[in-house]
Amino acid sequence: MDCNDSHTLLSGEELIYTITIPLSTSIILANLVIILGIAWNRQLHNTPNYFFLSLLVADLCTGVALPFIPLMGLNRELSFSSCMVAHIFPNFLFLAFLLNLVMVHYERYICIVDPLHYNNLWMHRSFPLALLVVWTPPLLYASLPAFGWNNWTGPDWNGCCASSQKITPLSNCSSNGTTCCSYRRVFPNAFIYLEVYGLVLPAILTIAGMTGRVLWITRGQLKDICRLHRSVERGSQASDQEHKLNLRYTRCVVAVSLTFLACWVPYLIYMHVCIAFLISDTKWSSTTHIVLSCTGIGSMAVVPLVLGLANRQYTEPAYKLLQKLRDRWRRRTQGAEEVAV
Repeated sequence: MDCNDSHTLLSGEELIYTITIPLSTSIILANLVIILGIAWNRQLHNTPNYFFLSLLVADLCTGVALPFIPLMGLNRELSFSSCMVAHIFPNFLFLAFLLNLVMVHYERYICIVDPLHYNNLWMHRSFPLALLVVWTPPLLYASLPAFGWNNWTGPDWNGCCASSQKITPLSNCSSNGTTCCSYRRVFPNAFIYLEVYGLVLPAILTIAGMTGRVLWITRGQLKDICRLHRSVERGSQASDQEHKLNLRYTRCVVAVSLTFLACWVPYLIYMHVCIAFLISDTKWSSTTHIVLSCTGIGSMAVVPLVLGLANRQYTEPAYKLLQKLRDRWRRRTQGAEEVAV
């Protein structure tokens, strides 16, 4: 007898795979295209792009782990070691992705805010150390449950195995060395609160703050350019060039705003809904949890792809390859038509 109702568990897994497999495949393929584009172009072999390459690798790993992250919300029958790996590894990849994203935004933020000291950043002087900073702390924090910070032997689990559908005796859940595996057994509430409000939310606010600051600085520089342009032209009316600059800036603001709304808001909603149910200690529909988790985490994983696909240098090799394949196809088609005639 399983820890969860068999039909509910299977239907939940099917829903997860139905939503995440296409999304995961798209994320993996898009990351591979950008990674190959950076590797192919030697002009992009510099420290800023190495940081972005690290982010792409983290995003690629997140895409691979994407189908397994919503599974953390389902109670399954696993051994202790398998349960820990199933929860710790996806959490590590997610935190590493988030920290890499903060590092990339910070590096580009300094490039705009303080360009004179940009090349003297410690990240540029010691790139291996910067990689350790963005990969080691997530691994250490995510591994804390494996070193004892968990609810595996807590009093709530001595008599039964909690399920979203029913309460099953622990004697029925344990067989062949397996037991009920749930995120509540792996992650204590304090661990979840610390991760959400001590790591994830500050990181997201930091990224939003740096992006807003860059847009503000860009707006000030645009005003200076327009002022100089008017002084050179000796006119009081805005020229067509100024209108084009203002329109480009407006498009940039709209693009950034839509990206934030589309990529971050779904995850923020999912995160706070999870915390609300965790505080109230109430059961909620597994379907709701699956849809919110897949949408929230998947949309967040798209952020590096938006940054990468917007840069033509990253996508130029893939574009040239597609163009060559299209030209070959046209030649073959024209040759076949001539032979037929």
